[in-house]
Amino acid sequence: MKIFTTSEIKAIERYTMETEHITSLDLIERAAEAIASEIMSRWRPGRPITIFAGQGNNGADALTVGSLLIAQGYTPRIILFNINGNRLSPECKACRDAIISTGYTYFTEVINKFQMPELTRHDVVIDGLFGTGLSAPLEGGFVSLVGAINESKATVVSIDIPSGLSGDWNPRTLRRNVIRAHLTLAIQFPHLCFFLPDYADLVGEWKIIDIGLSADAVASTPSQFYLVEQDDVRRILRRRRNFSSKADYGSALLYAGTYGMMGAAVMAARGALRSGVGKLTVSSPMCGYQVLQSAVPEALYQFINNDATINEMRPRHLYDSIAIGPGIGTADVTVKALEDFLISATKPVILDADALNCMALKPSMLSSLPVLSILTPHEGEFDRLFGQQPSGEARLRKALEMARYYNIIIVLKGHYTAIVRPDEKIYFNSSGSPALATAGSGDVLTGILVSLMAQNYPPEHATLMAVFIHGVAGEMAAETHGEYGVVASDIADNVGRAIKEMLAGK
Repeated sequence: MKIFTTSEIKAIERYTMETEHITSLDLIERAAEAIASEIMSRWRPGRPITIFAGQGNNGADALTVGSLLIAQGYTPRIILFNINGNRLSPECKACRDAIISTGYTYFTEVINKFQMPELTRHDVVIDGLFGTGLSAPLEGGFVSLVGAINESKATVVSIDIPSGLSGDWNPRTLRRNVIRAHLTLAIQFPHLCFFLPDYADLVGEWKIIDIGLSADAVASTPSQFYLVEQDDVRRILRRRRNFSSKADYGSALLYAGTYGMMGAAVMAARGALRSGVGKLTVSSPMCGYQVLQSAVPEALYQFINNDATINEMRPRHLYDSIAIGPGIGTADVTVKALEDFLISATKPVILDADALNCMALKPSMLSSLPVLSILTPHEGEFDRLFGQQPSGEARLRKALEMARYYNIIIVLKGHYTAIVRPDEKIYFNSSGSPALATAGSGDVLTGILVSLMAQNYPPEHATLMAVFIHGVAGEMAAETHGEYGVVASDIADNVGRAIKEMLAGK
């Protein structure tokens, strides 16, 4: 699914109106009908509802929702802010006049003075103050209004986006000046801020309201941002031929483990094997021999001539893909081994966990990364490598900059894991659950990645597939063990089932 900027959405709306010969009021009516239907499905007419409408088309949406609720027996309080008068958009003015013409008693138009109505936790507030076009932080009386709504503990439903947030980037946004929605009803498309951890508690639950914008315009409009869904992965996931052998599914090498951290190597190896690699070799210190041969007998073991630490990374054969990092530690000899490896590497390599921490100790290694190498940091690893970031949004913008500068792919792990490509496209993953927040989960992901790369999927496809498959495997594990009870081996054990489900089209 494409995630569009505010200007792109407006262009799609204009195209829809031109080709279907409709007006913006028609689109407002479509949106309001869907929003009112959602509200009526959740709350009965006796529930106190207060609608706050702004001066633009977001306010027009809110006013039309109010009219539809009134027609269905609801009695919402409707408050329209027309500060200093005559500042309403044409659409908002038309919607206001429609309500006034009915003589509805509980409608107030605020031009100068405003007295905040009493709100309690039993109230439902419909927020139609500001939409995605907001380009500057809220100020003046609207700051006080937002604060009062948030402090009231009422259940808040925001139309399209919580008032105070922009539909695009929000570098200057003050969280305390943003409506804290429990439910956000996004009109046709989700917005970028929905996928950033900074705003999760402001957006709340979000749901897309379809208003029938032109499918042709959506298809032809390029986008920088995408939401990866199951159909996207299914389209690029290849079915296996009947006449095939392990040689057809690649050979992968995994540098993983050190004394006391062999579990990371085991989890990565299981992830790789469950995702279908033809042959996997794990290269570890000699202390890992019995662990790996016992826990993952399907993997080949290549010992490194050191009892406890990886002190060299010299592949003894040609491998289709190589991953480095799970549990390797950050000893000086390991840092040097990684540096030497990268200097001579010519194909994309996957770097995770301690490989990233080693690079943070010697950032000059970034300049040696082969084109389209894949880095898979969580927030802490990213900040150690690229500098401390003040917010999730700043971190994502930094990832864009670094992916472009070094010509690499950065998989920034989180609830909506962001796959950041050097062409400045960002793909947010839609699968997964809190069950994935467990030690070793990222190691399983590394294994899936190196497996898919070995099977000759290009890095751009392998990252999308691996992250989505990993998320689905976590969901499956949670169905059995609950979100609290999942451990990394449960995720690895469900990787094959996740791929099977996708191939079956479920």
